[in-house]
Amino acid sequence: MSTIAERRDPARAHRFVTSDGCALHFGISGPADAEPTLVLVHGWTQDHRTWDGVVERLGAGVRTLRYDLRGHGGSAPALGGTATIPRLADDLAELIADRVPRGPLVLAGHSMGGMTVMALAERHPELVERRVAGVAFVATSSRQMDQITLGLPGMAGQLSARFERRLAKALAHRKGDRLPLSPAMVRSGARFLVFGDRPRRADVQTVADQLLCAHPASLGEFQDAISIHDRKVALATLRGTPAVVLAGEKDRLCPLPHAKVIADELPDAEFVRYPGAGHMLPQERAGEVAVRIDALLRAAAAH
Repeated sequence: MSTIAERRDPARAHRFVTSDGCALHFGISGPADAEPTLVLVHGWTQDHRTWDGVVERLGAGVRTLRYDLRGHGGSAPALGGTATIPRLADDLAELIADRVPRGPLVLAGHSMGGMTVMALAERHPELVERRVAGVAFVATSSRQMDQITLGLPGMAGQLSARFERRLAKALAHRKGDRLPLSPAMVRSGARFLVFGDRPRRADVQTVADQLLCAHPASLGEFQDAISIHDRKVALATLRGTPAVVLAGEKDRLCPLPHAKVIADELPDAEFVRYPGAGHMLPQERAGEVAVRIDALLRAAAAH
């Protein structure tokens, strides 16, 4: 298992520096001449390893670009008020322009990664309209994230939401590179918050490991950014693009009604619900997520 220092080493071989000076860790795999290129965008508190199980199950010959969002994994912290979803969209646009400057793209975003794809459509519509040949929204939301109750009813839900906001504010002001939580606490919290029925121990462990690699202050600031995320209108740019919307029926963070809003805005999209699954579909339903993304890739290649 890599250490936090190793994950954040600025001398790593695969490094891209954004226009505002943030070093992002990324990796490209698959044949250089393969089309389309699959771009995978992970969610809040996670990193590119979110997609390991999905990538392993994709068909042969897929070219894949994965990276760590700023403040996550091996990328530099989000400093100076840059922990925003619009900035993430600009990072994605710049990374694509530098590393995949030509050819069709299929984008897949999980959680905050899906929000980043929506912001890309909002801020860089010409890129999306010209090059995006497929999109997968995985356990994500287009708005009203400030009303999440973590699946708890009544007062319990209100208190949990209030606690989450206070925790985010505390993290945003935290100094240092480590979360003030033990690995056991993180595993326990992950098991309750982001998984559905009977998660595999290894899946809970990898989600916890990724969270512990993230930059605490960046996480707190990104939580604020998520709470004001409202990009339902931006989805119009993707109408007519082959799309899938994947949702776990026991998702506490981006509940099923949020996925339904996205599907309604993309009337041609395939809307797939997974009974018993929670928020971490790339782990809980890796094979099924891979099947849906593979279908997008095949359709894009044929077109």
